[in-house]
Amino acid sequence: MIQINKLRNLALAAIALVILIAIVLGLTYCGENRGEDIPAQSSPRNTGEDAVDKSLLRDVVTVGGREIPLNIPSGFDISVLTDAVPGARVMVQDRFGNLWVSRPEYGAITLLEIENGEVRRQSDVLTGLNRPHGLALDPQHEFMLYIAEEDKVSRVTIYSDDTLTKLIDLPEGGSHRTRSLLFGPDGLLYISIGSSCNACVEEDERRAAVYVMEPDGENFRKFSEGLRNAVFMTINPVTGNIWATEMGRDHLGDDLPPDEINIIREDKHYGWPWCYGDRVHDDQFDSRGQRMDFCAKTEPPVIEITAHASPLGLDFIPEEGWPTDYRLDLLVALHGSWNRTVPTGYKVVRYKLDDRGNYTGEAEDFITGWLRNEEALGRPVDILLQPGGIMYISDDRAGAIYRVTTRNRPRIDTSGNIRVETPQEMAIVNTPLVVNGAARGSWFFEGTFSVRLLDGNGNVLSRGTASAQGSWMTEDFVPFRARIDFFIPETESGVVVLEKANPSGLPENAREIRIPVRFR
Repeated sequence: MIQINKLRNLALAAIALVILIAIVLGLTYCGENRGEDIPAQSSPRNTGEDAVDKSLLRDVVTVGGREIPLNIPSGFDISVLTDAVPGARVMVQDRFGNLWVSRPEYGAITLLEIENGEVRRQSDVLTGLNRPHGLALDPQHEFMLYIAEEDKVSRVTIYSDDTLTKLIDLPEGGSHRTRSLLFGPDGLLYISIGSSCNACVEEDERRAAVYVMEPDGENFRKFSEGLRNAVFMTINPVTGNIWATEMGRDHLGDDLPPDEINIIREDKHYGWPWCYGDRVHDDQFDSRGQRMDFCAKTEPPVIEITAHASPLGLDFIPEEGWPTDYRLDLLVALHGSWNRTVPTGYKVVRYKLDDRGNYTGEAEDFITGWLRNEEALGRPVDILLQPGGIMYISDDRAGAIYRVTTRNRPRIDTSGNIRVETPQEMAIVNTPLVVNGAARGSWFFEGTFSVRLLDGNGNVLSRGTASAQGSWMTEDFVPFRARIDFFIPETESGVVVLEKANPSGLPENAREIRIPVRFR
């Protein structure tokens, strides 16, 4: 009897222990899956909205002393380049790697001088302008900057004493006052001019249209029309077509009309104000149906986006230095809604394209988190993608510019003259160390340049020579390779230094790129 009681007591104790373990595990699971740690809210594959994408990981950035928890795919890092550019909108990058940023609300064009991925100097180069928005650098004259103010397009030679020269006048006032610029593959300058209203028949035919002109302002003519507010444009690198974001009209409810991405074609009409989306007649504006047949002849969008998401900046992902499955896809900044019961937008969405540059119908979130509990912590505006896995995003609400990088990207010199494929930053290296990359001909002398390997105390462990793997007398990038034998030092880390060949010996011609590495 005593033995039975012992067994019964042991069984009860075991059951109690199992229950206790289950309770502890349950509490631990709940603690690990609170709202602050759940996967980021993402989008269904066909629209880029409202599903759950578990591939996004949290990365907290600090803007103006306030933390913003952003969500970004694994393999990417996001940081704040600067949070001192209130109202930042359009960005262009010059040959030195510096950013020029338009700030319409402040009437200014701001120069950010960038060295080693950081802003070293900031200055408002042009001030007192009339809501400057669009910026474009002439590909044929790399120091000629074009600026679209609300009422005109002008140009100026940067890094000089030049002053603005007005080229053409534009219509002023109205609901949509941003003007955008883009140099097309044909060398002409394209200008997007928004409508004066939500839905109306414009008296000025320059409104709600894209115009084109010669770089000197000659031959200003209409290219396409029926575009309510095509705020940003870019070039599809595969097809050479111009793609533009377009905001649909207001006051048709939460879910109509869709915002759009259009391929801008010459002499095409995109429907506004009589139609929206995929040739849908606007029964409210045209209640008598007088232009219903006209809608069937308009140009449909290539992508439809959730109503009122407000798509702005867009750019295609370069092939060089980006993950293979991302290359040539489209990234779009959704500025966010102001007129929707449930807010939408406030994020960057990836739209997938095939090898021919056509939209596949698949979309997914790329960066989210600017909207928290219906509070806008930031509003992404422009997107600037660079070879080598670098991306900039402007934010006019937070007054910031973000820098996104791939974790396995080539290290690039700030002048853009050399990029290093291996070793990666903080990679563990062993002997022999093999250094691979590509450089412009100006980096070489007689087809070579020097490479040094330093330990953590700055002592030289070994020296080597990188040799061009092809004809080096060119401005194009030429592959190079170096092999360095060395003894593993006592320090855990070190630096690989690649020195630009400098036969003149002059300090102003000296340049180097430094790659931090680890030995163990």
